[in-house]
Amino acid sequence: MNKGILIGIGLLILFGLFPLTGSLYYVYLNTEVLITILFAISLNLLVGYTGLFSLGHAGFFGVGAYAFSIFLKKVGLPFWGCFLLAPLVAAVAAAIVGFFCIRLTKIYFTMLTLAFGQIIWAVAFKWNSLTGGDSGMRNIMPPDFLLGINETYYFALFVVAILTFVLFKITCSPFGLILKTTRENPNRTEFIGINVKRYHLIAFTLAGFFAGFAGALYIVSIHAVFPDMILTRKSVELLVMCILGGMYNFLGPALGAAIIIFLNSFITSYFEYWSVILGGILAFLLFFFPDGILGITARVLERYREKRMTNALSGECN
Repeated sequence: MNKGILIGIGLLILFGLFPLTGSLYYVYLNTEVLITILFAISLNLLVGYTGLFSLGHAGFFGVGAYAFSIFLKKVGLPFWGCFLLAPLVAAVAAAIVGFFCIRLTKIYFTMLTLAFGQIIWAVAFKWNSLTGGDSGMRNIMPPDFLLGINETYYFALFVVAILTFVLFKITCSPFGLILKTTRENPNRTEFIGINVKRYHLIAFTLAGFFAGFAGALYIVSIHAVFPDMILTRKSVELLVMCILGGMYNFLGPALGAAIIIFLNSFITSYFEYWSVILGGILAFLLFFFPDGILGITARVLERYREKRMTNALSGECN
C-alpha cells in the first residue's frame, strides 16, 4: 500500500480518537483544525504544485460560506443541496477570477488575486440585504443530527478525509504531474504543446471548489458567517501554514495548519498581538526553513541515508 495512504489512515484513526478524551474544547479546536487542513491543502494545489502564490484564496472560502448560508437560511433549500451547491458557487467564482489572474505571472498574479479577494470582501461587507453586511448572518442551523459538538466533529472528519483523499489522487494523477511541470519550467512545458494557462485555470478553479467546501463546513461548525472570514489576513495565515509545513509535500499544509491553529489558541490566551507572532514565524521560515518542516526533515533523512551508504561502501572497500 502507498506510504501516503498509510499515513493518512493513521492520521484518520488519531483524529477519530480525540472525542474520547472528554474535552469539548479540544474537540471544537480539532474541528477547526480539520476544516483548516482542507482549506490549506486546497491553497497548496496552487502554491506547492502550480507555483502560483494567491493572496485572495480566503475569498473563495467566504463565497462557499456565504452561498451555503444564503441557500439554507434565505432560499430555504435542503441542507444537502446547500452543502453541495456552495462549493460549486465558489468554483464558478474561482473560474471567473482565475480567467483574469492567470494572464499575469509572479508578483502581478499575486497582487491581482489580492485585489479580487478585497472585492469579494467588499461585496460581503456592503451588501447588507443579502449578506447581512458587517453584522454577518447568524443562527444558520444545520439538521438536528449535526447540532452536537461530537457529531459535528465526526461529520467534519468524514468530509475532510474524503476530500483530502480526492485532492491526493488529483496531485498524484497525470494532471498533478503536469502542474508540477508548469511550476518547474512553464516555458518548456508550453513548448512541448501543453496549454499552461488552461491547466492553471483548472487548478485555480479546483482550489476554489475545495475552499468552498471548507467554507460550508465551517458554517456547519460555528452556525454563523462574517466578512472578517474573507480578510487578506486569513489568506496570509493560510500561506504561512503551507510554507511552515512544507509546500512541496502533500501533508505539509496539514501539519502547518495544525501547528498554527494550536499555536494561535495558546498564544492568544496570553498575548494580544497574534499578527506580530505570525509575521515573525513567516520571516523566520523564509530565512531559515524555506522548505518547511517536512521539507527539511526529508533533506536530513536523505543526507543520513547517503552517509550510511557512503560508510557501507567504505567498509566494503576496506
